[in-house]
Parts: sequence; structure tokens; C-alpha cells
Amino acid sequence: MDPPAPGRRKALLRLGAYLTLLAVIFATVALTGSLPSADDARTFGDDLGPFAAVAYVPLFVLANFIVTWAILAGAAGLLFGTVLGWPLALAGVTAAALVQMLLARTLVKEHAGRLLPKRIQSLEGFLQHNGVVAVMESRIVPFLPYGVVNHAAGLTGLGFRDMAVGTVVGAAPKVFAYVALGGSLSNLSAPEVKVAVGVLVVLGVVGLVVARRRMADEAGAASA
Repeated sequence: MDPPAPGRRKALLRLGAYLTLLAVIFATVALTGSLPSADDARTFGDDLGPFAAVAYVPLFVLANFIVTWAILAGAAGLLFGTVLGWPLALAGVTAAALVQMLLARTLVKEHAGRLLPKRIQSLEGFLQHNGVVAVMESRIVPFLPYGVVNHAAGLTGLGFRDMAVGTVVGAAPKVFAYVALGGSLSNLSAPEVKVAVGVLVVLGVVGLVVARRRMADEAGAASA
């Protein structure tokens, strides 16, 4: 049963206001050049000392609203190296995904799962039965922004556990690649860089195959 029109409209207005606020903050930061440089990030981490690793994940969650996760993962490699930076960045990506999903779901309240256009409502059923796999695939497919996926998931009935597990498993290789790249900015000929580039290339190919298969499945379901 579809939600009452007035209630649905209010949910969409709340969501729209939230996204507009994010857009304004992002535009302000971008136009004023307020994004920190690699040297700024390193200096900030040095100033925090041993607390840098503790503060990284909460700061990742906050910054990820306006800074892409790849840059933040690279910062983990820059500050902590690949061995420690990888799990920290993966924890940050997962925590940010859950927070963004929670915010979107809180804004739409009881209308979660009933706001999608009718032509793609079949996606809701797929998420209910294949949540972990769906999230994993979304993390692998190239050029699909994590933030868009995170907020869109809040409009569905996807479980938070499925989001967490799917993100950890699906994002781990790509997060490793960006952490390794960030940790090797001063030595781009390092073995870590070659491994990272190789991982990104393989994931790009796999992601395209997954996307093509998913589109074929959707087309088959629609024709059926």
C-alpha cells in the first residue's frame, strides 16, 4: 500500500532539504579552497600523535559527507602506512556508509521502502533477499559513488547488517588500493603502487562484467 501523498511529500521535502544543505556545504568548501592538502593532513596527524588512529574513523565519517572516500583512504595510507591504514580506512568507509544510510532513513521515516518509482520497485524485493550481494556489487562496479548508494539504501528496506557486511567484503580490495597509493605518494615506483594499480584495473574489469550481468538480468526480468 502506497503512503499517503502528504506524508510522502513531507518525506521527500526533508530529504531534498538535507541534500541541498550538503550541496551548499560542498560548494562552499570547493569554492573557498578549504580542502586540506596532503601536507596539511600529515601535519594534522602528527599534531594528534598517538590519538590520530583513534580519531581517524570518526573524522572520516564527518569528512565523507563532502570529501570522497578515496581521498580519505589515501590519507590513511599517508598517515599510517598500508598495514594500519587499510583496516582503519575500511572501518571508516563502513561507518560512513551506515551513518549516511541511517540519516536518509531517519528523514523518510516510515516511508522507507515505499519511495522508489514504480518502475524500479522490483529492486526492493531484490535487496530484501540479496542485500549483502547487492551491496558488494555496488562497491565493485566502477563510477558508482558510494555516497549515492549509501543514501539510496536508506530509502529502501535494506538491513544495516547487510550494508555493513556487503561494504566490508565488497570495498576491501578497492580501499586497500587507495590506501596503498596514498602511502606511496613519495615513491610511485614502490611495489605497493604497482599492486594497487593492478587491483584497481582488475576491479574495474570485474565491475563492468557485474554491471553488464545485472543489466541483462533486469532486462530479462522486465521482459518476463
